[in-house]
This record gives sequence, structure tokens and C-alpha cells, in this order.
Amino acid sequence: MSTNVVSANAAGLVHLGGELSVSRLGFGAMRLTGEGIWGPPKDRQAAVTVLLRAVQLGINFIDTADSYGPNVSEELIAEALFPYPADLVIATKGGWERPGPNEWTHNATPDHLRKSVEGSLKRLRLDRIDVYQLHTPDPVVPLEDSVGTLARLREEGKVRLVALSNVTLDQIELARKIVPIVSVQNRYSLADREWDDVVDYSERNGVGFISWYPLDGGGVAGDVLEGIARTHNASPKQVALAWLLQRSPIMLPIPGTSSVEHLQENVRAASLRLSTEEYEALSRVPPPMAK
Repeated sequence: MSTNVVSANAAGLVHLGGELSVSRLGFGAMRLTGEGIWGPPKDRQAAVTVLLRAVQLGINFIDTADSYGPNVSEELIAEALFPYPADLVIATKGGWERPGPNEWTHNATPDHLRKSVEGSLKRLRLDRIDVYQLHTPDPVVPLEDSVGTLARLREEGKVRLVALSNVTLDQIELARKIVPIVSVQNRYSLADREWDDVVDYSERNGVGFISWYPLDGGGVAGDVLEGIARTHNASPKQVALAWLLQRSPIMLPIPGTSSVEHLQENVRAASLRLSTEEYEALSRVPPPMAK
């Protein structure tokens, strides 16, 4: 397996809302928190080191949320990286509350979202959040109310671009009638292609697609994946990321890790190019959920 240093820039760029361009391999900062996505990490300096190394490796898109910790992930990002590099885009989210470890409850009311944005601005030490995502629609709050609040925060200059997470096609189309939507973040990987229709819709409409949990364990497709990995002197996880990057030009995977070693392994996937035959062979393997 190659250990050469590769920049995330090798993956190319994705353009968000015609205003921001970021490397197509980002970093998900959820795992920098404590167990159960709760509280501080066991080794705070190690978490800071991972964030610093991510930027050194050319990653200029970091995804976080006020619910990660809660608050801890955003605080760590500011601790590690403020004052921020000029090209760094921090995308955060609101719409969940956290009563305890591994516990998540909906709250996408206008009042809660407004407080969430204000809190994120303070923790991240920003005057404006580049990309603010509705973390998930709230089943008891009309989507128009949640998205409408983000649209108003955008008009007030507290949010630059509005985005969505964990949404269906119908919800995306409804939201786009209220405010421009620059990206959609759904769970998607070689092993989990439930949201193929959202990826295709996003590509047709110039909307970025941020894939969370992009590795899904990295071991899907068995012999096919292993064989392609050996051909490229790469790991199965790197091949799985390379497949995602070739799936669509608007794809922006955000693999997260608390390990510098794993971070560097992930970034090396930015330069891995699968042949058409390899890409199609992996695409033909049904993901486990489809079997």
C-alpha cells in the first residue's frame, strides 16, 4: 500500500451555490467527540492534531454540527484552526437535541434553529456560517417553517448558504421553492446506495451531494473490492472512496476519524483512479441492503 503524501486537491473541486469551491474530499468532525458522540474526546490534543493535519493535507471542507458533543466538535475546530485559512469552509448543522450519549431528539422549530445558529457562530468564532444545514426534518414541524427560518438567517447575513441533510427528493424540492439549496447530505456509500435518486437529482440540478458514513466499514463487495485494491496497491477503504468520487462530479465524501493514520489513508484515495471496468464491476455488486 502506498504511503506517499497526497493532497485532497487531487480529487478535484465541487462548487457550492456558485460561491464556494472546495476539494471533493472533506472531513467529518463527528468522531472527534467522546464515546456516544457525547462529551470531550479522551485525548483532546490528538483531536486537535487530526484537524491540523486535515488542513495540511488540502482538506478545506469540514462538516460538523452543534449536536456533536453537543458543542464539543465546533469548539475543537475553533481551538485547532482559528484564525481559519482563507479557503476553509466550515459547514455546520442544527435540528437535533442531545439528552445523553447516543441519544438524539428532533427539534427544528424556528426558535431552536435560530438559537442553534447563534450558538454555532459563537463557538466557531465566526460572523457568518458559510454552509448551514438543516440536520434532519422534524416530523412535528412543517419543513417550510424550518427552512424558512434558515432563509431569514441567510437574509440577515448570519448564514451564507443553506443546505439540507437526511432528506427525500420531495423535501429537497419543497425546500428549493423557499431558498436556494447548495448541498444535500445523506448517508451514501458503495455499501449503501439507498439515495441513488438523490445523487442523480443533485447532479442534474447542480446541487452538491455530501455523503456521510461514506466508507460503511469499507469491506463491502468482498472479492471484487479486494482484487481491485491489490491491483492499485491500495486498501479496500481507499477503493471504496475512489468509487464514490467517480460516482458523480458533485459527490463530496466526508470520512471522519480521530486518527491521523486513518486520515492520511483516506486522503490518499483522492488520487486513486479506477478504470471504467473496475468502476462498473464495483457498481454491479449489489449492496448488502439490496440482497
